[in-house]
Amino acid sequence: MNVSEAARIIIILGAVLIALGVMLPYVAKLDFFGKLPGDIKIEKGNFSLYFPIATCIVLSILLTLLGNLFFRK
Repeated sequence: MNVSEAARIIIILGAVLIALGVMLPYVAKLDFFGKLPGDIKIEKGNFSLYFPIATCIVLSILLTLLGNLFFRK
């Protein structure tokens, strides 16, 4: 890996972090993530367990599709 490739990767990572920071307030308002059927939520006394299986699957599919669109050679 030469210097120009490393610089390109750092710039892309910076742009992604900026985009995530800008989108974070709007994504927090989406109410359906974390409440999909298949997400496990157990609350007993002072113990709570939350395991978002369905949300993880949906995000995995979306990120895979986006990755295939942008990084296809």
